[in-house]
Amino acid sequence: MERNILGVDIGGTKCAVTYGRKQGDRLQIVDKIRFATSGVNETIGEILESIAALMQRHGLDASNTGAVGISCGGPLDSRTGVVMSPPNLPGWDDIPIVKTISDRFAVRTGIHNDANACALAEWKFGAGIGTRNMVFLTFGTGLGAGLILDGKLYAGTNDNAGELGHIRLSDFGPVGYGKCGSFEGFASGGGIAQLARFKLSERFQCGERVAWCAPGELDRVTAQTVAEAAAAGDALALEIYRISATYLGRGLAMVIDLLNPEKIVIGSIYIRNRSIMEPYVLQEIEREALSHARRVCRVVPAGLGEQIGDYAALSVAADLIE
Repeated sequence: MERNILGVDIGGTKCAVTYGRKQGDRLQIVDKIRFATSGVNETIGEILESIAALMQRHGLDASNTGAVGISCGGPLDSRTGVVMSPPNLPGWDDIPIVKTISDRFAVRTGIHNDANACALAEWKFGAGIGTRNMVFLTFGTGLGAGLILDGKLYAGTNDNAGELGHIRLSDFGPVGYGKCGSFEGFASGGGIAQLARFKLSERFQCGERVAWCAPGELDRVTAQTVAEAAAAGDALALEIYRISATYLGRGLAMVIDLLNPEKIVIGSIYIRNRSIMEPYVLQEIEREALSHARRVCRVVPAGLGEQIGDYAALSVAADLIE
């Protein structure tokens, strides 16, 4: 049976409303409207107008639309459908977005934070298909995680399960999640940039030159800057990614020992730099994780690529109708 579903992806700089058709284990993205995120009231207005436009364009109404799913940065309460002051969404203070949409369109509506929504997407339609126990890591600007345990999304008591980025892996190191030496500090775009600036400062203080960064350009260094230099074979850039990958593997070993998953699916930066990072990740897992748990777990790149945001929001809707 084919079901019509809608997804709303709310981001700090841009939003998208997507129309999809779900039939069994297949999900087809049919149409999408994108727009820039602005003030809270303006953005909510754009969301409602975009949903209405897609429904009108494709002949949808409350009788033939299964659900609306929302993917949004946390903190939020998935049970009450309230967004609670995410740092990347100024003004979104206790916004009852689920009720706002369900009241307007009379369609069942649900919400999950973006990491949980992405975990649902990769589990149902991406690299985690067929698993019952899967962990998804964003590994983008920050490090978010979503947990699929015993065949269902596990969000915890108040939607705070899976905050792996907050785990401290070292007393010293880059800052992530407000904590020096955290998992996010070592395994995120922001953390890799911090590592690079530290290592570059060491070189500059010793009077050395680095081909891919001048002393006055430290503030411009990003994870992508380092990745491009590493791909070209630069020894310092490769060393920075080795450090990140080693700590990523160390954190994953903890996850493997604690949760015993079948797969750990990693997105964004890991996908783009897998050939550089994977040997060090697997070496650290081999060294640190329990052998019986390690043998049944595979670490794989995310499968949905640049479309994961669309799939994530639609997956929240798909989960509602299942």
